[in-house]
Amino acid sequence: MKYLYVGQSTVLRGEDVIGVFDLDNASAGKWTRVLLSQAEKRGSLENAAADLPRSFVLTKNGGVYLSQLNTATLKSRWDSEDWRF
Repeated sequence: MKYLYVGQSTVLRGEDVIGVFDLDNASAGKWTRVLLSQAEKRGSLENAAADLPRSFVLTKNGGVYLSQLNTATLKSRWDSEDWRF
């Protein structure tokens, strides 16, 4: 099984991850702002960033996780053998 560490002791199961998105680029779009706003209203927006969020991870159950890690770092972690069990 694969896992993805997104920050602040938050680890997601790989099978639950839909995608990883750059917050600066994606938040320029109207639908991304709507998605983030609705996730916050539903209580499914989790802040796993100790600092300014740089990316977000969308999961199958509708969870949205803010991360201080950039998308390149998250991709590198995703590709790493260290997070597979």
